[in-house]
Amino acid sequence: MSTPAAEPTDVRPWLIALAGLTILRLVLAATLPLSPDEAYYWLWSEHLQPGYFDHPPMVAFWIAAGTALFGKTALGVRLLGPLAAAAGSVLLWDAGETLFPKCNAGLTVAVLFNATLIIGAGSIIMTPDTPLMFFWAAAFAALGRWLAARNPVWWLAIGAAAGAALLSKYTAVLLIAGIGLWLFSHREGRRALASPWPWAGMALAFVIFAPDIAWNASHHWVSYLKQGSRVTQFDAARSAQFLAELAGSQIGLATPLIFGLAVYGLWRLRKAGTPAARLVLWLALLPGAVFVEHVISGRVEPNWPAIIFIPASLAAAALPPEILRRWRSPAIGLGLACNILVYVQALDPVLPIPASADPAALQLAGWPGLVSAAAATKPGFLTSQDYTSLAEFAWAEPSGIPIIASGIRWETLSLPDAPALPPGLSVSHRRNIYCAKPLGSVTRNRANEFVMNYFLCGTPLAEHAVLVSP
Repeated sequence: MSTPAAEPTDVRPWLIALAGLTILRLVLAATLPLSPDEAYYWLWSEHLQPGYFDHPPMVAFWIAAGTALFGKTALGVRLLGPLAAAAGSVLLWDAGETLFPKCNAGLTVAVLFNATLIIGAGSIIMTPDTPLMFFWAAAFAALGRWLAARNPVWWLAIGAAAGAALLSKYTAVLLIAGIGLWLFSHREGRRALASPWPWAGMALAFVIFAPDIAWNASHHWVSYLKQGSRVTQFDAARSAQFLAELAGSQIGLATPLIFGLAVYGLWRLRKAGTPAARLVLWLALLPGAVFVEHVISGRVEPNWPAIIFIPASLAAAALPPEILRRWRSPAIGLGLACNILVYVQALDPVLPIPASADPAALQLAGWPGLVSAAAATKPGFLTSQDYTSLAEFAWAEPSGIPIIASGIRWETLSLPDAPALPPGLSVSHRRNIYCAKPLGSVTRNRANEFVMNYFLCGTPLAEHAVLVSP
């Protein structure tokens, strides 16, 4: 006897809750100061082009759209983040319903996903992961629709989502690779590959991504070489440390109970044998294997495996009802509590964490004071060895003081050459051992609490310098 489908759920209260959560995230996005990376991506949006030194251009396009509506404000930079999280939640809801129709997985995956810190905090901060996660969710929704109806036209939607994901971050190549391996791994998939539609979808993905390829081809493949060179020598002790850091960061970003449900869900799916189960496994385990392999030779930043959270949340949502009845509410409650604590800590610290060790303070606190202290020395220009610090200087726009930069990162940004200027000031958190004119140091503070020390160095205008901000 077949298992009856779950009773339909009244989704209106949940949609109202999602709307309220989105409004809260928009308020926080407007209130919190920009992080250095966000200021750097904002500079990209001021100089739109098909590619950049670090990443593809999608984050710059999103920021440009937001600032076109709300100007040079924190909300303008971050506007599409909370909105994309809301739209992505609806797409994941649809994916859960089509991939696991007997589990009522749609609502569960949407709520679990929003209770993770990777979305709760990540949707407020605008980085390349923000559009990447949205388009990854769109690809899952389109894949679910294809599995449910077998309408081959859905492959064009899958390809469009994959191409847009590639234009967001290069790790989206794992989406295309995972889908390909999934199709090759089962009979129905191999039959689909005998038709032109999956190949048409792949072609569409690369047409969408082609501008970035062309830009890199004209810039000595700088982005691909940078992202492909994140390898250091193997060291067993360091690798163990990096692996422990990676595991701890993912438990924290997922929140512990959601992480446990996701791992157990993936473990159970290995025996399901359905195309949907195989799809979720391929798109979780392939990126997971790549990042674990990377740990052998270098550190993996906590946000890099964010793409795994979507299939992992789907796996958790596909768990048997008796497990979810017991663990879903505590997992969601703990996740939302962690999100609220992070929000409060960023706005008005309540945890007794020194500012110099508080991730929120390290990213967000004290930048206006640092810029004011540097500008008070009346330099001919301001610069920094740290590209993110330099971006914060450009965002602050100290009156009458140009922001100058040099190096390949800035040369590829299509900035004008710097004019002739009197000696300036370099401000960096790393001591410059080649500094010919050290001028002491200043601190970045949260209120009166120390966050980080910065070294000042008098410096002449470098050769090939560019003008970042007049």
